[in-house]
Amino acid sequence: MFTRTARRQLQLGGLVCPTRSFSGTAPARADFTHVVIGGGAVGLAIARALASHQPSSSSSSTGSSTLLLEKHPQVGTETSSRNSEVIHAGLYYGPDSLKTRLCVSGRRALYAFCDRYRVPHRRTGKWVVAQDASQRETLERIHQLCRDEIGGVPTRWVGADEAREKEPAVRAEAGVLESPETGIVDSHALMAALLGLFEDAGGVTAVNSEVVGVEPLLAPTSPFSSTSTSTRGWALTVRDSSTGEESHITTDVLINSAGLGAAEIHNLIVPPERRTRLYYAKGNYFSYGASSPKVTRLIYPVTAPGAGGLGTHLTLDLAGRMRFGPDVEWVTSPTDLAVNAARLPAAIAEIKKYLPSIDEAALSPDYAGPGLTSCLAIGDLVRDMLYGSGRVEGSAAL
Repeated sequence: MFTRTARRQLQLGGLVCPTRSFSGTAPARADFTHVVIGGGAVGLAIARALASHQPSSSSSSTGSSTLLLEKHPQVGTETSSRNSEVIHAGLYYGPDSLKTRLCVSGRRALYAFCDRYRVPHRRTGKWVVAQDASQRETLERIHQLCRDEIGGVPTRWVGADEAREKEPAVRAEAGVLESPETGIVDSHALMAALLGLFEDAGGVTAVNSEVVGVEPLLAPTSPFSSTSTSTRGWALTVRDSSTGEESHITTDVLINSAGLGAAEIHNLIVPPERRTRLYYAKGNYFSYGASSPKVTRLIYPVTAPGAGGLGTHLTLDLAGRMRFGPDVEWVTSPTDLAVNAARLPAAIAEIKKYLPSIDEAALSPDYAGPGLTSCLAIGDLVRDMLYGSGRVEGSAAL
């Protein structure tokens, strides 16, 4: 497992930067080349990818610097630590979906990363189980899509005899579609590895550092240009979450990876008519305290169209313990992370459709939260947008 002997995490008040100007004109050199807002799995992966990137000598003689801002006392305490910890194969979203492409490339990258840096994980495989003819048709469409249109997403049918032999407790009246590339990962160890690699590459992490203001830095353009100014960077006001003290920093490139707070950061940047509002949903998870029935892989139901999720499914942790969830519960606040115990009876009804011998008394509320994404692929995507074939010219706020 990846371990660290020292951390370069600090509060923003401890940073010593060459520039502290905060005005409408860009300084000759910003404090940082990149600032990433948000220290979840996605923010860490982006920060690590950017810190590891060294600009060519023709484009930069001073190198690059990357700062990761996290408003909590430590990284990874929101979305990234409240999910199923599943490495998804990319079954559901269609061949033209960016989500599919990121899921497929991210899954490959994640397995390779975990092997290289000894992050605990397991390629468990996943069964998607159908209980009637309509659900079977849905599985057939998924199988055909993965076989004929989406590259790199293997699936196979599991026969009834094989299903009974391998998972006798699982009910699948109308068929089982297996995703052999699905797995699980220790999300906390993953984030620790990403953080360590980011800091080893020279990146700086500032915790207890909440962004409360964003302003574009403007610079005069050519006299032949149709506009008098252009955005050449960003000035940030950052508040120490523990003391309330505010600091100002500048950056060439600003990455908004604030997770549940991303809309707030977006609204600090754009004019009022372009501001957005998020609608929040949380998923409730339930732990299982009995030793039987025993299941050795992930089990997912076939969900109805428009259900808003993948159903209350069975996942495993790396010790083999079962848990169930998430459901979908719409809430008004992104900080509403309490498990709603009143939803347990509905969860039991869904679980019994594919695991009828479940001991209801052994189920109890566990945790609630959103989900993990294809963090490594997203990190590479952002780096390539800035420095690869799809480079964003000039300054960028992503």
